[in-house]
Amino acid sequence: MFHLISQSRRDGRFEIRFRSLFHQGRGYVFPCDSAGRVDLDTLSERSRCNYLFARAMVGREFALPDVSAS
Repeated sequence: MFHLISQSRRDGRFEIRFRSLFHQGRGYVFPCDSAGRVDLDTLSERSRCNYLFARAMVGREFALPDVSAS
């Protein structure tokens, strides 16, 4: 199950998705701009920690993230 970190999206509606390497259908999704940049200042403390964790664990726990229109 993906955890969508919700907030109002700017620059259209895009999301960056970190898929689990080991558990199909699990991972994290965060709002971002069309280039995959996440505005950390608009995330809650928990969301910011989850985003930084997911980003740090790419290649170990998560696949390379993909950006898509939401």
